[in-house]
Amino acid sequence: MAIVVRNDLKMSCGKIAAQVAHSAVECYKSSSVYKRRAWTSEGQKKIVLTANLDEIKSIIKKCKKLGMNVAPIHDAGMTEVPVGTLTCIGIGPDKDEKINKITGSLPLLK
Repeated sequence: MAIVVRNDLKMSCGKIAAQVAHSAVECYKSSSVYKRRAWTSEGQKKIVLTANLDEIKSIIKKCKKLGMNVAPIHDAGMTEVPVGTLTCIGIGPDKDEKINKITGSLPLLK
């Protein structure tokens, strides 16, 4: 599973952590039983990356085109960002090779 967080929103560490958690849960819930079982049995691997809004929109399109599970997270707007703001996306769970093909050039969240 890969989580891609927007790097242009200036969210606090706590806000980012909450958005990443939302994304992981949504990815899990929206994936097939087969992929959930495989991911769980393999240690529930996750990586958190960063990108700007345009890059994230492009990644969403690529995932959909390839039939990959993608979970965009839009904030409720109660704290740091306006309602409906796309804060991050989750991809997977899926094979590392498939996810890396789309996210391999993105930097890790630091």
